[in-house]
Amino acid sequence: MRTAVFAGALVLAAVALTPAVAFAAEPPVPVVTNPTDPDGLGGLATETLSYGRQRNQDMDVWWTPDGQKRPGVFLIHGGWWSGGDKKYMKEITRSYADLGYTVFNLNYRLSGEAAWPAQRTDALAAIALARKHADRWAFDASKYVVVGFSAGGHIAASVGTYGNGIAGLKGVVGLSPIISPLRAYADGEKTADHDKRKLREAAIRLAGGCEPKGKCSRVWASMEVAWHASAKDAPMLTVHSEDEFVPPTQSQLLKQMLGQVGVPMTIMTAPGTNHSAPLYREPGVAERVQAWIAERIG
Repeated sequence: MRTAVFAGALVLAAVALTPAVAFAAEPPVPVVTNPTDPDGLGGLATETLSYGRQRNQDMDVWWTPDGQKRPGVFLIHGGWWSGGDKKYMKEITRSYADLGYTVFNLNYRLSGEAAWPAQRTDALAAIALARKHADRWAFDASKYVVVGFSAGGHIAASVGTYGNGIAGLKGVVGLSPIISPLRAYADGEKTADHDKRKLREAAIRLAGGCEPKGKCSRVWASMEVAWHASAKDAPMLTVHSEDEFVPPTQSQLLKQMLGQVGVPMTIMTAPGTNHSAPLYREPGVAERVQAWIAERIG
């Protein structure tokens, strides 16, 4: 009931909300901070570069320098929107590069540095830069997916429902994604679950330190992924543990809203309480995610 009350209070704000500008019309020229490994890593090349001028607006790129254009995978780390780093995604980044994808492993401004929608803006800016300079990394800009973990899953899903479709985006994957910060806010109000309480506070920080009422209604409405579903959004796959603190119900509203506009979404569940990367590492989960991605971009 509490979630319904919040939703009713914010729905007019959601309707009136005008999406923020995603990124500058001309993405910056890549600024390389770690030059390409001339020998490659098992046939791979890597570099780290900036896609913006602010702290944490950087990404690692892994690709196969054989002259063949390859589909892309963009990875977005988790960490309550307030922490985490792309360095913790190195193993997963390497796994997708080994599968033959050009992989972009993103950092983004954290909630202590900038409030929402800065995190979505950063992801969109990184994608824009990668597409503009696709030849540099043998990247087929017409075929890519975005994969996010926990808070990164929220950012990835928000990219997937931004506007009315993004050129080249063929799919979005979320591992324990926070699809509804509003639901997380309500779930964490009166509970003994430490993680649910922490997630509630993390959502408030993401919104700039304000709760979902008054002037803050607009930013909370912008954070709700399902409220922005449209017909040209990319298909989605989300994965949750059945008893984790970000439960499968987080994804059910999004599936309903995407279904109403004809966009397919799959919710995969696993037993237990594992969240985000530990869930991804459970037997069979990574393989099913990789198979879903391969169906969409080869």
